[in-house]
Amino acid sequence: MTEPVTLVTCSGLSNTGKLTGRVGMVVLQRYPGAIETSIPANRLPASLSGRILALDGCEDACALKKLRENRVEPDLHVVATECGVVENGMAEPRFDEIERLAGAVIEAIRSGQQP
Repeated sequence: MTEPVTLVTCSGLSNTGKLTGRVGMVVLQRYPGAIETSIPANRLPASLSGRILALDGCEDACALKKLRENRVEPDLHVVATECGVVENGMAEPRFDEIERLAGAVIEAIRSGQQP
């Protein structure tokens, strides 16, 4: 892997929004050399540096929009619903969804492109 990535996660309340935050923590714990930090999009610091991955829950792309509002273009963008996760209202994220999306994030980081 190359330089560590800052993961910016969706801040939504739906299952896919909650999923991105959980995946951020899982990936940070399992691959500490790959992820520098995981930040919710609604808590962005004044500046970001290095490689950035926007992790969105759905096509609304809240994390991507928030980054662009701050004039930051992410190096990578992963969307949970494009990885086979179904948006399901306020349901809690399932273990298999966390694993699937964490795998997609790591693959995107390793390959340097969207899964």
